[in-house]
Amino acid sequence: MENRKPDITKLEALMERLRAKDGCPWDKEQTNETLTPFIIEEAYEVIQAIDSKDAAHIKEELGDLLFQVVFVSQIAKEKGEYTLSDVIDSSHAKMINRHPHVFGESRADTPEEVLRQWAEIKKEEKKDKEDKGYLAGIPEVLPALLRAHKVSQKAARAGFDWKDVSEVLLKLDEEINEFKDAVKNRNAKEMEDELGDLFFTLVNVGRFLEVNPEDALRKTIAKFISRFHHIERTLIQRGDDLSSTPIDELERLWQEAKKREKKES
Repeated sequence: MENRKPDITKLEALMERLRAKDGCPWDKEQTNETLTPFIIEEAYEVIQAIDSKDAAHIKEELGDLLFQVVFVSQIAKEKGEYTLSDVIDSSHAKMINRHPHVFGESRADTPEEVLRQWAEIKKEEKKDKEDKGYLAGIPEVLPALLRAHKVSQKAARAGFDWKDVSEVLLKLDEEINEFKDAVKNRNAKEMEDELGDLFFTLVNVGRFLEVNPEDALRKTIAKFISRFHHIERTLIQRGDDLSSTPIDELERLWQEAKKREKKES
């Protein structure tokens, strides 16, 4: 691999050209708001690439996400708000401030100590800003499972937590029973409330087991799609129709797909 520093100003110059008077009509019309869905999409494509463990794919998707950062920074520059250099300087200063165990005199010898110190530093950084509550800084636009995970993590760092996973599992049993009662009563509001409580408790189980619920569910969805497509392809090859195939045969093909996954893993 060539040993050189990447020149991010190439992307910055490219973006300026695209937004210039004689640049690209589409790029010139974009705003922070119109770019938001693309930023979200690119972030998820990075995650998908990481799951694929394909280095070339990861590199490509990281570049696409970086380009969105450059794009938003260029729009801000045109408004006189900040520049890409300001973004980089701000991030650099923040990371040095949040790693005093590396760049300063404090001690943090374990990942857990680092996270506790990180939370304390963030709280100190925001003390002069408008106080909207300890959990207010977690973005509402995050997927619900990921946001629940971050909310529970942050609450736990403040001391609001169970002692161990066994206590959370007891809470899970309690929530399952409450959900069953709501289903039995056929009360729509109660069912929604109790299902939400059940999900949130499962998120906390995952946190104690160091399993990110968003990642776990995303991987389960991918497995389901893969197995379903195996069933679909098999039936098409046999000339059969999915909707008319008996459930026991569908289950057999499902188990067949599971066995194939284990052989390939």
